[in-house]
This record gives sequence, C-alpha cells and structure tokens, in this order.
Amino acid sequence: MLTIVCAGVVLASLDLFIVNVALPQIGRDFHLRGAGLANLSWVLNAYTIVYAALLVLLGRLSERYRRDRGFLLGVAVFVAGSAACSAATGLPMLIGFRVVQAVGAALLTPTSLSLVLASFVPARRQGAVRTWTAVGGLAATLGPVAGGLLVAASWRWVFIVNVPVGLLALFVGWRQLPHVPGHPVARPDGIGALLVTGGVGVLVLGLVSASRWGWDSEPTVGTLTAGGVLLALFTAHCLRSSAPLIDRSLFRLRPFTGASIVAIFFSIAFGAMLLSRVLWQQDVLHWSALVTGLSIAPGPIMVPLVSVLITGRLSARLGPGVVVAIGSTMFAAGAAWWALATSLHADYASQMLGGMLLTGIGVGLTLPTLMATGTSSLPPHSLATGSAVVNMFRQIGLAVGVAVLIAVVGTPDTPQASLAAYQRGWAMIAAVAVAGGAVALLTLRRGQRAASAVAAVHEEIAA
Repeated sequence: MLTIVCAGVVLASLDLFIVNVALPQIGRDFHLRGAGLANLSWVLNAYTIVYAALLVLLGRLSERYRRDRGFLLGVAVFVAGSAACSAATGLPMLIGFRVVQAVGAALLTPTSLSLVLASFVPARRQGAVRTWTAVGGLAATLGPVAGGLLVAASWRWVFIVNVPVGLLALFVGWRQLPHVPGHPVARPDGIGALLVTGGVGVLVLGLVSASRWGWDSEPTVGTLTAGGVLLALFTAHCLRSSAPLIDRSLFRLRPFTGASIVAIFFSIAFGAMLLSRVLWQQDVLHWSALVTGLSIAPGPIMVPLVSVLITGRLSARLGPGVVVAIGSTMFAAGAAWWALATSLHADYASQMLGGMLLTGIGVGLTLPTLMATGTSSLPPHSLATGSAVVNMFRQIGLAVGVAVLIAVVGTPDTPQASLAAYQRGWAMIAAVAVAGGAVALLTLRRGQRAASAVAAVHEEIAA
C-alpha cells in the first residue's frame, strides 16, 4: 500500500519541479523570447496555485467517500493532464493542461496520506509519514535532475514520462489498495477555495510582474493590494463560516499550527532555491539542461539518506522544533555558501557542491519532520483535510518563493549585474529559512503539557 501511494506522490511532487529545467526549451519552442520569465513562470505557478487551492477542498470532499477510489481518480486525472501537456501547441494551452494536472494532484495527495495514516497503527504512523514525505521530497528535489535527462530528448518527455508510471499505479492500486471508508463530514467550502485561489494568484501576478511594471506603478500596487484583500476576505470567511474551507478547530492543535506556519517559510526558500539554481546555470553560465540537472543531483541524494537514517532518531531525542531549526539553518547555510562563493568563473567543487549538500541535508531534516509533526496530532476523521491544509501551505509557499525570486533577480542585462542579482536572491533564501527555523523553535515545543492540550482538543473536535 505504501509503495502504491508513494508512486502517486512521486508523480505530483516530481511535476512541481521537473518543469523548471524545461522552461528555457519551452520558451524557444513556442517562440517566446520576448515574453520573458514572468510569462513562462505561469507554467510553474498555474500548477502550484491550483494545486494549493484545491488540496483542502478535494481533501475534505474525499473524506465523504472511499479514500482508495479518490486516490485512483486523482491519478487518472493527473495522467490525462500529463498526456495533454505533452501535446500542447502553445503556452496558453500548456498552462491550461497544467491546471488539469493540478486538479488530479490535489485529489491524489491528501487521499494518499489519508490511506497511510488510516492503515498504520499509531506507534508506526510517524515512521510511515516520514517515509511518505521523504519520497515526496526526494521526487521534488530530483525534478531538475530528471528534467535535465528528459529535456535532452525533448521538453515534452517531462510530461510523457508520467503516463506509464500513472497507468501502472492505477492497475496495481485497483487490485491492492485497502478499502478505507469515508466519514459523514460537512460539504466542502467552494467560496473559500475561490477566494484563496484568486488571492494567491493575483498576489503572485503582482510579484512576478513588478520588475517589468515598476514596484511603485499603479498596476503593481493595485494587483498586490487586490491579492491582499482577497486573502483577507478568505481569512474572514473562514472565521465566520459555519463550514469553512479550513476547520478552525484544527489550529488549536499546536503541533499542527506550528508545522503549517513553518511550512510556508521553508517552502518559500525551497521553491526559490531550486529555480535559482536552474536559472543561474542555464541562463548565466549557459550550461545544458542535462549538465544542470546532474550538477544538482548531490542535494537530492542527501534527502532520503538524512531522512531515513537521522531525522527520526534526532526528532525523538531533541524534539521536532529543534530538528526543524537545525534543518532550516543547514538549508540557509547552503544558500549563504552560494551567495558568498559564487563568481562568473564557475568552479563546481568550491562554489556549488557545498551548497547543494547543505541544502539537501536541510530538506531531509525539515520536510519529513514538519509533515510527521503536523499530521500525527490530527484526529482520525480529519486526516485527509488536516494533511491537505499543511500541504496547501507548502504549495502556497512554493508559488510565492518562485514569484519573490523573479522579483528579486529582475532582468539584469550584464554578467556582473546577474551575479549581484542572484547573490541577493540567495541571501533572501537564507534569511527566509532562518526565520522559519526561529518560528519552529517557538511553536514546535515538546512536553507533557502540549500532549495533554492535543488530547483535550481531540475530544472537543470529536464532540
């Protein structure tokens, strides 16, 4: 069961980042040289934003029905969207089919984690969640590597590769997945999903277009303001609605709340980091997609090693807050390495390798701990919704991270200006990661009092 659901998660997570390496070739193939990175970035952000917005909506809807059937439906939609993306003939068509992919991913992700949580006894649940998260994190960080290998043939292969994996997961899953029934929960909140989708989408539009429009221009100020208003309306709607998109009671669980907040910080840094490496090595150093992907490989290799061999033991010994803080600090150190060591005369061993190893260690410590901490405190009837909320915040952070990086880097017109712009970007990534680690120390504390509070909230939610 764990193997089958992890195959689905690999599809959803891998596709978040595998397209990064393909962006330059997509732009050339569609003759988009004048469109700029801001327009091409919607191939990434359309997927991420829709994925984030629908995670909770579809996660909550899936709690009403059999989780195994929901997972298989999500895989089927994702595979169909992938096949359509591979046949796209223009940027608008590709973005539209990326939205279809996101719908499938938003259904298969919460149902896959719900299957894991429902199938393992509490004593083994955190280990299973760490495995689930480590596989997803590895797939996400392996995206540029796989993308580099596939783009050597054609950018369309980054989508075609999903089809056989998805079809195999459907065939085996139909025969082997356990029957996990639904619960009679309230219908999901469509208004909330529309507000959060619009808010994040408009906010990202303002950020990626600010360097072209001007930060103090009316379009930039108006777009950023509109995004803030929509997100404020979403928050107010959740506070006042009788059946909000995000169950307010869940945020009284301190581990869940802390993990959700820290996930935003870390995902901003994570999304910006991966895109920065791809753009720096392809657009500034003019490396091929294949060489770029292979140069990133040492980071992803560290993720499963650290997660499986170190993270669980360290969490039991030090507590999740300390482990996340250590992981975030290691991640920040990797970004700081690039900011201080990188020059226009590339030396991989001295300028890049150390940063890749440090960021990989940081991901292996942080992401599995966040997901295990956030989901292990959830009551049984909120497993799909609660895990979807944590993942929603992660995806929102990824979209914002991509947008902020594009805004910070801008459009430098000389090699020296490019170096200065990316150094600012890596410094920003380090600062955000350190801030997330500090929040983790404050919110993810370990102790008997916290455990008692979690138990009390469980009883209240059940009542």
